[in-house]
Amino acid sequence: MIRKKSRAQVRAKKHLRMRAHLKGTAAKPRLSVFRSDHHMYAQIIDDTAGKTLVSASTLSKDVRGDLKKTNDVEAAAAVGKKIAEKAMEAGVKEVVFDRGGFIYQGRVKALAEAAREAGLQF
Repeated sequence: MIRKKSRAQVRAKKHLRMRAHLKGTAAKPRLSVFRSDHHMYAQIIDDTAGKTLVSASTLSKDVRGDLKKTNDVEAAAAVGKKIAEKAMEAGVKEVVFDRGGFIYQGRVKALAEAAREAGLQF
């Protein structure tokens, strides 16, 4: 009998493989993305100091107020725009994109493109 790994296990393993190569520094922090079934989360992290510099999600009031749903492409784009705005205020202009083992399509892609349009470089 063949036992198939769950999608969550496959994603977690991909994320660990990616994290072996992606490092966020003070000059170029890491933009980490996580998507659940109901929400989108984004953080900008300085891995050398071990600190989260900026975060945004569909749970925060400033993002959630305008949205009809929190688990669609429009919500992800709103999170991308908000994280880029907060990053600019914190003085971060360039980041390393960490898609968290998720496929670069749909909500993850919408978040990344919205962050690029708002001024983040990666």
